[in-house]
Amino acid sequence: MKICPSYLSFILYNPIRKALTNRERVLDESGVDESSTVLEIGAGNGFITEAIARRAKKVYANELQPGMVRKLKKRMEKFGDRVDILLCDIANCDIGEEFADVGIMYYSFHEIGNQAGAVRNIGKVIKKDGTLSIYEPTIEVNKAAMQKTAGMFEAVGFEKEVERDGSFTRFVRLRRVK
Repeated sequence: MKICPSYLSFILYNPIRKALTNRERVLDESGVDESSTVLEIGAGNGFITEAIARRAKKVYANELQPGMVRKLKKRMEKFGDRVDILLCDIANCDIGEEFADVGIMYYSFHEIGNQAGAVRNIGKVIKKDGTLSIYEPTIEVNKAAMQKTAGMFEAVGFEKEVERDGSFTRFVRLRRVK
């Protein structure tokens, strides 16, 4: 799996992407409100993190690349202690259990090497009745791959609520039921 290197982070946060991506819709679909504690997996340089931090009570932004984390820290300074940055591979780090109301992966799950490990850890972090939203690029993730991803989370106690395929993005929202 190919991860976007930090020296290309300008691709992830630029005026064109901002114009084409309705970040508020992402938060609405994911159920993020002012009382939410959110885990964002694959935060990159903060494209979605910034929108989450404006709305949520607390954001835990997970990123595995030190170069991206440097850029993320700089972008998140204005939010103070509302954003905690977790530098680790989500498949291998111990970040706690059942503390997040919402989990968001925006164009990131397909880049995770150890997806089974990531699913186990993410499954532990999301509270019962919490939601997990997964957005993936249609150009890189076909419908079968997206269904496989949803199935991995269903196997650890999530239930699919919404699924949508758009021109550029596939989306699924799951709720933790066990």
